[in-house]
Amino acid sequence: MKTRVVSIVTLTVLASTISAQFAQAAPVRYISVSSVGTVKVAPDAVRLNASVSAIAKVSKDALSTANIAADKFRKSILANGIDKKYLSSTTLTVYPEYNYTQETGNVLTGYRASQSFEVVIRSAAKAGEIVDAVVTSAGDALYINGVTPFVYDNTKATEAARISAVKNAKAKANSYAKLLGVKIGKVIWLQESSAPSSYPISMVQAKSDAGATQIDLGQQDISVSVATRWAIS
Repeated sequence: MKTRVVSIVTLTVLASTISAQFAQAAPVRYISVSSVGTVKVAPDAVRLNASVSAIAKVSKDALSTANIAADKFRKSILANGIDKKYLSSTTLTVYPEYNYTQETGNVLTGYRASQSFEVVIRSAAKAGEIVDAVVTSAGDALYINGVTPFVYDNTKATEAARISAVKNAKAKANSYAKLLGVKIGKVIWLQESSAPSSYPISMVQAKSDAGATQIDLGQQDISVSVATRWAIS
């Protein structure tokens, strides 16, 4: 008799477990929508790319001359209030240069030494002033390869773009729900991706008689994309 009772209880428990598993496996109805939130912000920093170059009959002299120009560049950067951590060397090269003619072929003319730098100027408004200062300091050995205004601290802008993206996604989900005759519930899945943009200025001219160098910062888009799934009933 005891054995029979145990069997009945066991079967009841198994049946309940199977029912629960089937209930959990029931498909969830949802609407999937993607959306983008974008805010426009003024860049708060500028990335300066510059290089120094020198040519001489022997490589040692070329490197020495380039090093002197590079040292002037560094000192000018630091003298203008830029923290050393925002100054980095990107390349250092020494190589032979040749002059080619059909009569003589390649003729060695000397050796060129070059060093390139990347500088992050945290005060975007001072970028033009700093460009003028380094050009004056390093002289003709210096090349300004380009400047790139960008958003250094995009925390607030990204948060605003995120809020906009989610609001847009919810509005889109509600629109589809209305068309389909259903109601949306809670978000059951969300995935985010973000991509701040920057727009480089290819070249910057040194200060001339017309006045100081100007860096036009413009505005940049900070965007957040979200893919969402909303439960429907």
